Amino acid sequence: MSGFHSKIEKDVLHYLLKGKQPIILVLARGLKKNYEPELAHTLTNGQLLIVSPFHNTVTRASQNTAYKRNEYMAEIADEIFVAYAQTNGNIERLVMKWLKEGKRVSTFEVAENLALIKAGAVQI
Repeated sequence: MSGFHSKIEKDVLHYLLKGKQPIILVLARGLKKNYEPELAHTLTNGQLLIVSPFHNTVTRASQNTAYKRNEYMAEIADEIFVAYAQTNGNIERLVMKWLKEGKRVSTFEVAENLALIKAGAVQI
């Protein structure tokens, strides 16, 4: 489950769509009526589920809707993996909140994630 919003996340989605594993795409906007052919095919075969916590009238992603989307994903997730969290950035703040709420968070052991690890994230 991811928002697959950044360039690197879109690249990851592209490769995941070639596999057979289930994927959940969570939008930082409302649902669309039509999706790109690559997504439409995996929607049809049941590999992809697209969800959004927003009404269809929300047509553009913003920093605010991305934040709310991330909060939504954390609420429904049993475990959270964060590859990278910029020091003092929005993701780091969200992860610190999630850790305080008792969510299980794992991350890579890189310098930028050391604060998360010190706060209780499991390093992988």
